[in-house]
Amino acid sequence: MSQDLREMFKRMDSVSEEPMKVGHEQRFLKRMEEELPRVKTVSFPLFKIAASLIILIGLGALILVKLGAPELMDATVVDKDTAQPAEKGISLGDLSPDLKKVEDYYMVNINLELSQLKISDHNKALIDSFMERLEELNVEYKKLNTELNEIGPNDQTITALIKNLQLRLQLLHKLRDKLQELKRISKEEGENDLITSV
Repeated sequence: MSQDLREMFKRMDSVSEEPMKVGHEQRFLKRMEEELPRVKTVSFPLFKIAASLIILIGLGALILVKLGAPELMDATVVDKDTAQPAEKGISLGDLSPDLKKVEDYYMVNINLELSQLKISDHNKALIDSFMERLEELNVEYKKLNTELNEIGPNDQTITALIKNLQLRLQLLHKLRDKLQELKRISKEEGENDLITSV
């Protein structure tokens, strides 16, 4: 059974090279078409339509997002100068990524507390007094930043800058607590007035 393939090929070469019968190639292709399953091809225009729909949906979504987005307020709650010196120089956040996170944390919380303040005739005097103290701390922060740029970074200045941010946030927390207490007291007085009038 085992035959040497080399010998077989030598014999085949020696066999006369007869030309194929006429129509052999057509019969072979016809038989292949019958035997092999056809692969369905997706028409190219279908891809164009799908791509066009995807683009239109994407543009529609983009337009809805742009037009439907609420307007952001342009109010600046805390001056940018409090976080960075007016002149080019370094600030607390420029010293290291960790100090940048600390500074950002306090500045965001300070801005959040300031944005949540609701000023009325009853609490205006209280808020004004706290704002004066807050402004003193802002001025002190600017001085510490100037010192940081003139002398260079040192532990005392960095600690003082962080303490300043902490004090400002604590001051705003105290203001919030005082405003809630004031609101509670005025609510109780309103209830007492109703009781005495009945």
